[in-house]
Amino acid sequence: MMDADVIIVGAGPTGLMLAAELRLAGVRPLVLERQPRRRQTPKAGGLGGQILELLRYRGLLERFEVACTDPVPAPRFPFGGVHLDLTQLADPPLHALPLPQQLLERLLDERAGELGADVRRGHEVSGVSQDEAAVTVDVRGPDGPYRVNAHYLVGCDGARSRVRDRAGIGFPGTVYPEVNRLAQVTLPETVTVLGNGDLDVPGFGTIRAGFTRTDHGLFGCGSSPGTQIVSLYTIEDESTEYDDDLPMTVAELQDSIRRVLGAELPVEQAHRLSRFTFKARQAERYRHKRILLAGDAAHLFPATGVALNAGMLDAVNLAWKLAADLHGRAPTGLLDTYHTERHHAGARTMLHTRAQVALRRGHDAAAEALREVFQELLTDEQPLRRMGALVAGTDIRYPMPGTSPHPLAGTFAPNLALHTDQGTTSLANLLHPARPILLDLADRPELRQTARDWRQRVDIHTAKTDNRPADVLLIRPDAHIAWAATLDEPAGDAVPALREALSGWFGAP
Repeated sequence: MMDADVIIVGAGPTGLMLAAELRLAGVRPLVLERQPRRRQTPKAGGLGGQILELLRYRGLLERFEVACTDPVPAPRFPFGGVHLDLTQLADPPLHALPLPQQLLERLLDERAGELGADVRRGHEVSGVSQDEAAVTVDVRGPDGPYRVNAHYLVGCDGARSRVRDRAGIGFPGTVYPEVNRLAQVTLPETVTVLGNGDLDVPGFGTIRAGFTRTDHGLFGCGSSPGTQIVSLYTIEDESTEYDDDLPMTVAELQDSIRRVLGAELPVEQAHRLSRFTFKARQAERYRHKRILLAGDAAHLFPATGVALNAGMLDAVNLAWKLAADLHGRAPTGLLDTYHTERHHAGARTMLHTRAQVALRRGHDAAAEALREVFQELLTDEQPLRRMGALVAGTDIRYPMPGTSPHPLAGTFAPNLALHTDQGTTSLANLLHPARPILLDLADRPELRQTARDWRQRVDIHTAKTDNRPADVLLIRPDAHIAWAATLDEPAGDAVPALREALSGWFGAP
């Protein structure tokens, strides 16, 4: 008897999301976290990208939105020293919630607990081994050492992942010699916040809103109209190694501003202080036998605002595949598609974050010209949408089997409004249980009949929708389309293709 089906090392957002998704799929996860309590050190200040839509598909987005104490900001996002200003778009491809990571982790912890996940804090992994049947983990807990085993182990234990090291998985990449400091503070009344967001600082003069580049780094500021609350940002070239658990202080922030800008900026109160360095690393493989990686243990990106999105989407992709394997219904190679798909997504995220490095690190006239031209291109709707989707991760199309898969196959399923005999609903509502769906949008009884051989694993729904994208959609638990029947596709072509897709993703009937 195994102590758990899956051991998850690390109770950050990725690990907690994975635990919840596994519980939805009927799997017993055990989460081991070395910290005795949830971290209070500020890290990410918000959540954005494709994961927000996935949370909607789990029925969680409203719960997360209600928890936000700050107003949702306008869709304007930093990109390598310039901005993606999506405010001109009625339906921007990139959204964000102002949800500090401490609050995000509390919400995910509550969700995992409600579903029955076992989360143990203050339990540090000291050893890992695996054989053909199981993974064994040595743990140092509050009451002494002990040993647990499971069918699989997932390392969600961050950039310095011990699980990754013990599995012998390489983590190549680049470390950039710079330190970023981010803060939200209240300034005293002696500093005037002007109507355009500029700051009038006694003894220094005006600091303009947005980014200011100097010979010593980059300074950024932004304010909320009518308040003394401002966001501050500095980037400096620095080779100091900082402990992630060592909080940043107001004095450290002010010292950095002084070095970069040459200004003495008084601070009345700090609401958020965080420090981070930039690395571009990606694990050579996300799976080694019974050990898998997700989140920062699998990838580090040299730009802000993307790590949580990528890590939590790793978890959603992995959970249903692990569950299928553990329940004995996974087709050959299903679990290996976790690496294929999420390594592809990680490489795509790495592409645009490395491009941001090139944009922000240049200090000469040529670099300024590059940023100016890039910003000018983003005044046009098409490139603006393309860049927004790239950052959000909504442009990802997973590689699909077959010689010519449907154009929708591998993409995230759109949240269609659905009209049924029971009333109006949406695709998001149908995906709350995290089960595969066959969605018949064109009354194709022969395709519904084909899927009935898989009815214990796949939910079958019939509905109408405006602007039907396909006759039938086969949708995985992670909301990606596994197969689609083209409009009016003949039954002789669609039936065998659907049967092949059902077998290929969800096992033999």
